[in-house]
Amino acid sequence: MSDAALVVHPVVRRDAMRAPEARLAEAVRLTESIGVGVPATRIVRLARPRPATLLGNGAIDDVKGALEAEKANLVVLDGALTPVQQRNLERAWDAKVIDRTGLILEIFGARARTREGVLQVDLAALSYQRTRLVRSWTHLERQRGGAGFLGGPGEAQIEIDRRLIDERIVKLKRQLEDVRRTRGIQRRARRRVPFPVVALVGYTNAGKSTLFNRLTDGGVLVQDQLFATLDPTMRGLDLPSGRRAILSDTVGFISDLPTQLVAAFRATLEEVVEADLILHVRDIADPDTGAQKHDVDLVLDELDAHLTPRLELWNKIDLLDAEPAANGGIPVSAVTGQGVEDLLKTLDVALSQSRQACEFVLPPDDGAAIAWLYRHGDVQRREDGDDRVTLTVALDPADKARFERRFQPERSSLTPASRSKR
Repeated sequence: MSDAALVVHPVVRRDAMRAPEARLAEAVRLTESIGVGVPATRIVRLARPRPATLLGNGAIDDVKGALEAEKANLVVLDGALTPVQQRNLERAWDAKVIDRTGLILEIFGARARTREGVLQVDLAALSYQRTRLVRSWTHLERQRGGAGFLGGPGEAQIEIDRRLIDERIVKLKRQLEDVRRTRGIQRRARRRVPFPVVALVGYTNAGKSTLFNRLTDGGVLVQDQLFATLDPTMRGLDLPSGRRAILSDTVGFISDLPTQLVAAFRATLEEVVEADLILHVRDIADPDTGAQKHDVDLVLDELDAHLTPRLELWNKIDLLDAEPAANGGIPVSAVTGQGVEDLLKTLDVALSQSRQACEFVLPPDDGAAIAWLYRHGDVQRREDGDDRVTLTVALDPADKARFERRFQPERSSLTPASRSKR
């Protein structure tokens, strides 16, 4: 990878939510996040995109001059390039060219740490690479001979490469399917414990990991760069009522997130869909916060997470001149801790809304069970008799299951309907 790159943002159509300068600034940050300097940038407005090169001759000449002046040999084009366009621009500029998808894949490849993360990035990268083989093998007349069990006489090299990639993709999908099954087993195990799950989602660099560490002492990597966190992390979260939940930190979203990545990371993003509550963390100090919210909502809709209860958290209020009016979001600063107590109370209330009123008849000397219900539930009514204590308690379904397994195991096999009558 080059140490210096020109970043070019083509304005193909007007973005109603973002100015070209904002899009360009984000592309620069993406580029810099993998250790590549950006000595020059360009915004190129296109009246009509060219099928062969996307950009017109004037813009191509301008970028070539800038490359020579800055002694750079990489161009990041903040948009989508066809394989032919990418190849032609590389020829015109005598430099490596990557588009927005290629750049994000490069970042993800550098950030992935766990085996699952590496598998997902590899799958996304191979799916992307498969469509770009035309730029790797421009001499399609190259042939491969042999005995026939690999490529066979007369098979073009590009077809061999495509087939090898297809085989690798099949293998990766099989491995990721194993990961998906393992995650399913882990989720079922959590339901048996079980605690409600709160999933942190948001635009990249919105402050999710800082908030995660603030709430859980989770020790997650925090850096002021895009996609600092790729691999999901879960930690316990203590709520004001004494109840416990699980907080999940997930990969950040971004505008025009490559479809290959959404598909590859679906196993990880299932954690969002399966959560009891989604906490959408917004960088409320960013001028593009409205557009970022729109992009996150699009990804959540694509994941079919629109039915999961959702709260908005407005982070980084310490960067504002005045605290925003709380008319739809929970204002906090993950850095200073301002507003975190109110956030925890709001989470407690939101997770309590799923509670059911349950009636339990217990021996009066079963102090452990009675104390457990007072600690984990909301005791609405109590009747003390000579040989029994009858409690009506609002409990989460998860806590109800935990209580019955711990204190009334003989009743755990009862159907929900029969349980509610006792």
